[in-house]
Amino acid sequence: MAEELSLHDLRPAQPRKARKRIGRGLGSGKGRYSGRGIKGQKSRAGSNKMPAGFEGGQMPIDMRLGKLRGNTSADAMPIGPFRTYSQPVNVRDLEGRFDAGSEVTPESLKEGGLVAKLSVDVKILGQGELTKKLSVSAHGFSKTAVEKIEAAGGTVTWLRGEPVKKKRKRHKTSAPAAERPEAEADADEAAGEAEDAPEAEQAPSEEGAEPEE
Repeated sequence: MAEELSLHDLRPAQPRKARKRIGRGLGSGKGRYSGRGIKGQKSRAGSNKMPAGFEGGQMPIDMRLGKLRGNTSADAMPIGPFRTYSQPVNVRDLEGRFDAGSEVTPESLKEGGLVAKLSVDVKILGQGELTKKLSVSAHGFSKTAVEKIEAAGGTVTWLRGEPVKKKRKRHKTSAPAAERPEAEADADEAAGEAEDAPEAEQAPSEEGAEPEE
């Protein structure tokens, strides 16, 4: 039978743990220096706010060591800390969710449960088959997706503008005349013929010159 509770018999269900009281005399065990020791940076106020890896003001090890390229670099786009990403939607998903002649937008994709939120770009990918004519508007398209949408009679609208292909930089190398443009090759050939011409053809000889009066 459980004991009856009374006012003099009340106690918490879990035993209390007394907090550590520092600076309350030598007999408390945490007096005098209050557990901080004598002098030094860790005995001062605010010493618990030092950042991780702090080495007393000298160059920390994470800055002394060399850095490798990869997704740990701040400028490693789109993999680094400033990464950009998009929500993928395949054409097979459009085939199953939309009727022929429908207009597909990020809003309609969210209503259909194909994307989670409108604040992230949507990219249409080309996995699966598409037989319906759809007008698709998205932030990005894969090459295969564009081909399949247009093959089915649909249209593609780039919400951020169609990307422009970057021209590859050509290194200045001495290529043979056969590989260089025709204008440059002809100019080089003409210069070579001028150098090979005999001196008699370039300037009149002194022997055949008429005497001055």
